[in-house]
Amino acid sequence: MTINNKNIDNVFYIFVTAHLIFWTLIPSLTNHNLPLDTIEALAWGSNLDWGFNKHPPMSAFFVEIFYQIFGSQDWVYYLLSQIFVIVSFYYVFKFSNEIFNSKVLALISVLLIEAIYFYNFTTPEFNVNVCQLPFWSLTVYYSWKIYSSKEIKFLDCFLVGLFAAFGFLSKYLFIYLLVSIDLLFIYLIFFKKERKFDFKYLITLEVFILILIPHLIWLNKNDFITITYGLTRTGVDNWTIIDHIKFPIIFF
Repeated sequence: MTINNKNIDNVFYIFVTAHLIFWTLIPSLTNHNLPLDTIEALAWGSNLDWGFNKHPPMSAFFVEIFYQIFGSQDWVYYLLSQIFVIVSFYYVFKFSNEIFNSKVLALISVLLIEAIYFYNFTTPEFNVNVCQLPFWSLTVYYSWKIYSSKEIKFLDCFLVGLFAAFGFLSKYLFIYLLVSIDLLFIYLIFFKKERKFDFKYLITLEVFILILIPHLIWLNKNDFITITYGLTRTGVDNWTIIDHIKFPIIFF
């Protein structure tokens, strides 16, 4: 069979369909109960708010949408997880194709990601980590579109702000990606001067902040409980300088 772009596209779609079916079907047949994080998201969704004591609200929001449509069928929430994973795969595929100008390398990029533990075995448990996966890919892809396009488009800037906000509202650690993208753009615009500053860039920031406002208000009203919970989980209250020696040795 001659390898061409159409064949590669077909292989990709067969692959993601197989992934979707396999990782939805297997846990549906073998698990007696939903994973704990998914049950927790269902509980949060039944009393949906702009935040919760452990995490921001996005994972509960999507679970509640599926609950309202499909009810309490376990397979639905395994399917929800895999939808998030394959959306992530799709935009990695698109992004890699634009970077490498090769659909073969784009497909290899996705297959390499599939080999990572957190994109296969743990994915049936819909939680904040799975929830943020497509927003990582979408934010990177549309940031690339802004950088690579000759003319900066309003829609691309809007989508970066939208998906960045959704990612942050899935899990706060999404901020790592946002900081790295911002620093890269600052370097390219103000230091390397590959691109001129355009006020359309601010659309991204405006959309991001606008979507976050309800959650920030909720945080303020609830004494920033989500942040304090995270700090408590790190054991920062009992921190000692010895920890910098002890824990690396244990990890090693």
